[in-house]
Amino acid sequence: MSKRQDKVNELLRQLASEFISKESNRLSLITVTHVDVSRDLKNATIYVSIYPEESETAGLDFLKRNLGDLRDYVKPKLNMKNIPFFDCKLDMGEKNRQTIENLSHNS
Repeated sequence: MSKRQDKVNELLRQLASEFISKESNRLSLITVTHVDVSRDLKNATIYVSIYPEESETAGLDFLKRNLGDLRDYVKPKLNMKNIPFFDCKLDMGEKNRQTIENLSHNS
């Protein structure tokens, strides 16, 4: 991964976090764990964790409905010719880490 990709990933993570904080209804905690932008910088996947677990579907639905608004929010703050198109997914690595942590605390 290039330095430019790293910088864009981190900036998009920060901006997506800001946007979610401003736009969510706060019924669930949505945390942007990381962003993975493609090599050509045309697409970016936002990985999130959502708590409580029962709110994951509603949280992902909220994010997917607002991806266009997120793109509009990012546009003036991102010094790039082309703004990436977004997708969002649950961060299964983070979810698995939490499961393992809970198992180790319960044993």
